[in-house]
Amino acid sequence: MHWLIGPFEVAFVQRALWGGVLVSLICALAGTWVVLRGMAFLGDAMSHGMLPGVALASLLGQNLLLGAALSAGAMAAGVTLLGRTRRLSQDTAIGLLFVGMLALGVILVSRSRSFAVDLTAFLFGDVLAVREGDLWQLAGALVAVLLASLAGHRSFLALAFDERKAATLGLRPRLAHAALLFLLTVALVASFTIVGTLLVFGLLIAPAAAALPWARRIPVVMGLAAGLGTSATFLGLVASWHLGTAAGATIAATAVAQFALSALLSRVRHRRRRTAETGPARLHTEKVLIP
Repeated sequence: MHWLIGPFEVAFVQRALWGGVLVSLICALAGTWVVLRGMAFLGDAMSHGMLPGVALASLLGQNLLLGAALSAGAMAAGVTLLGRTRRLSQDTAIGLLFVGMLALGVILVSRSRSFAVDLTAFLFGDVLAVREGDLWQLAGALVAVLLASLAGHRSFLALAFDERKAATLGLRPRLAHAALLFLLTVALVASFTIVGTLLVFGLLIAPAAAALPWARRIPVVMGLAAGLGTSATFLGLVASWHLGTAAGATIAATAVAQFALSALLSRVRHRRRRTAETGPARLHTEKVLIP
């Protein structure tokens, strides 16, 4: 068992594990609503839309989290405003902002002498460089996301399944959608320094999507997603340690592999249920046809 526990005897791997667990919990809360609401493309766009703020903060020597938060907030506001335009679909608005923000970010990053290093860190993060201060930031983000999820649970639930019914019930779907964007923004901003914007998308979507076929209640889906994200972090760090691969990418790949396995098992279960349901009916038909 030493090969499984041995890597976590090192202090920086322990911090990486705790950081990954906190990110998994944050992404489980936000990612469940993202998957149910069908906002995966928006999540991907917003993760890349943080690049201009991060690049500008890096050039000015300011806090990267602050730059990411401002950029993600601007992206969310732009999506909300353009989404109200009747001539533009929401996907079109998201696509335009996605390309525009990404292009602006690359232009700003290209002004830096450490272009390759900055861009690589932004996309892939460095989970093994997590510091104690980062863990406290993640803990604060987790509390904020948890409180917002509890406060808006009823509105989010109605919005995820029937926006018109949410409006009929007086749950203010536009405000609920803005709150979902807040959850998504906090999850992305808090997590990008750990696993990068390109890889946080895997932890945001894969665990929730993998948990969805196995539960009908939202809290259970969130709990399963948190467990899957935590196990992906643990197994990804172990695999990265022994194989010498990039830790963040290995964690994200493990999460996606869990989703693939979940989808396969769910399909097998569905086939077995269909066989069990059609078996007695087929046997009854055969008995009737026998003279």
